[in-house]
Amino acid sequence: MGYRVLVCDPLAEEGITILRERCDVDLLTDLPEDKIVEIIGDYDALVVRSGTNVTSRIIEAGKRLRIIGRAGTGVDNIDVDAATRRGIPVVNAPEGNTLAATEHTVAMMLALARNIPQANASLRQGEWKRSRFMGIELNDKTLGIVGLGRIGREVAKRANAMSMRCLAYDPFLSSERAREIGVELQPLDEVFRQSDVITVHTPLTSETHHLINAEKIAMMKDGVRLINCARGGIIDEQALYEALKKGKVAGAALDVFEKEPPLDSPLLTLDTVVVTPHLGASTFEAQQNVAITVAKEIVNVLHGGQAKYAVNAPMVPPDLLERLEPYTVLAEKMGRFIIQLVQGRLERVEIEYAGDLSSLALNTRYITRYVLKGLMDPILQTPVTIINADYIAKERGIVVRESITEESRGFKNLITLSVKTDQMSETMSGSVFMKDRIRIVSIGGYTMDMIPEGYVIVSRHLDKPGVIGRASTILGEHQINIAGMQVGRIKPGEEAIMVLNVDSEVPPPVMDLIRKKVGIFTATFVKL
Repeated sequence: MGYRVLVCDPLAEEGITILRERCDVDLLTDLPEDKIVEIIGDYDALVVRSGTNVTSRIIEAGKRLRIIGRAGTGVDNIDVDAATRRGIPVVNAPEGNTLAATEHTVAMMLALARNIPQANASLRQGEWKRSRFMGIELNDKTLGIVGLGRIGREVAKRANAMSMRCLAYDPFLSSERAREIGVELQPLDEVFRQSDVITVHTPLTSETHHLINAEKIAMMKDGVRLINCARGGIIDEQALYEALKKGKVAGAALDVFEKEPPLDSPLLTLDTVVVTPHLGASTFEAQQNVAITVAKEIVNVLHGGQAKYAVNAPMVPPDLLERLEPYTVLAEKMGRFIIQLVQGRLERVEIEYAGDLSSLALNTRYITRYVLKGLMDPILQTPVTIINADYIAKERGIVVRESITEESRGFKNLITLSVKTDQMSETMSGSVFMKDRIRIVSIGGYTMDMIPEGYVIVSRHLDKPGVIGRASTILGEHQINIAGMQVGRIKPGEEAIMVLNVDSEVPPPVMDLIRKKVGIFTATFVKL
């Protein structure tokens, strides 16, 4: 048959059958990394689930590798960057376990509301203590959903069927799309304040790590119930334990933990906690679905087709790749930069390509996907790539528009990005100088020449003597070194902008001190 496939984790037989119809398949599980490195050079495709870590060593040793498949949603165990550098598509099965995870979330919510696991255990011990397990009805209760990806939306459908009021926080879902789903979009803190039950469906990132902590729990209703079937670490488990002990939180249902298995977690000692060992995707149907999806992707790509569920960059013709690369780097940086400057739900994205970029009119959509990746990837649970960026934006009701002009306002090439949220608008322009020198040349109409990298503070302030000095003094007092400064103004004595490159992260309390200084209108810390 020619093509050889290595399957390193148990895979549903339906998937194995599809692979064996078109390829030679070796099912070798529980292999250490060194052994995989030793043999991977003989294979054209690699299939894993969550048990095998596909490291850069494995990818570099896979001289024949043409595709890597993950039979599941997450690709945390695959070095996607290493695969991308090698031009190897990484595919997953993003929809295969959606219903399994959804139903598990709902099951956990019902079990939590009616104390089902605790009552089951009590009765098996020969007890008959009905009053001990008094529950609550979910009818007319308010469910707070943090993250309205595929799973969050499916949970909302089922909660609506149970006559629950659904509040949700999702920074990239439009109000119109939310109404179609049957949820009310609210700021995150309002979701926390108003909900009787809260379920999280976000990725684990630096922004969502301990998203629910002691401070957030304090603003919740007394007797709130919390559910996490997404990723361990989104809820601060120590803070949750303390809140459960005090009765602030009436109960919690957890399928995932910061450390797995959580055998030494104090949460396991509490009767108010319902736990399962990471079973969200553990149904026969889900395992069959993800196996079939990935097997079809593998066979299709090996026989010359395109991947439908690739999570990394597509192959680009070599004659265009070198020319496009600096613009894609700039585009992603601009997206990541501007989304940290705005507040509210993203509704509209406009990108103008000017100057020399007008000659790339047939390929600007490729660059636009990098803009969308920069805008959405840091927050969404679904990995945002240049493959799925358009789809995710459309799914969330974000309008994306491109325009092309030969006039570039004094620059050889110019990308201008404008975003609109339900609260505000912002504009940014960038350019590529020489071969690969990327620069931000304006923010909000203020001109500058800024390198978009590292840690940045952007402030709008009154153009008066001493204002910039006061902000700089605060940074110096907290041992934060300024690496570079850009200032811009339109009229002397009115509003101006300052962009500071700093050598380290600026803690929120320090940013608060800067904002409180006379003459500072806004100040935002950005990580690029």
